[in-house]
Amino acid sequence: MSFAWKAYLDLARFLATGRGGFSQEAALRSAVSRAYYAAFCHARNYARDRHGFSLAHSPQDHWRVIAHFRGRKRDDIARCLEVLRQWRNRCDYNDSISDVSKILPSLLAQAQQVIDSLV
Repeated sequence: MSFAWKAYLDLARFLATGRGGFSQEAALRSAVSRAYYAAFCHARNYARDRHGFSLAHSPQDHWRVIAHFRGRKRDDIARCLEVLRQWRNRCDYNDSISDVSKILPSLLAQAQQVIDSLV
């Protein structure tokens, strides 16, 4: 049975609440990461299943999926994925980040937009 990637968005929303006994910063950073992967993997699989998109199974797939949707005139999807990925990279790699709590509601909404747009 295939994993429902949009379930990561539910996990991101839970992490955003601050419940669970985790450090707030760790929870917020993880929420950003899970929101990105919910949207990215949903979009990737949609492109694969509906458009015949071929995966390279490499880090380049992140940009290739964005380019795929740009090429199909779905700049809305491409933009959301780009913003989500930029924030995911910051949260996963930078020692210091400000304003994650302020941007997180927008990122969760963008991930939901990607999922809702690709049904």
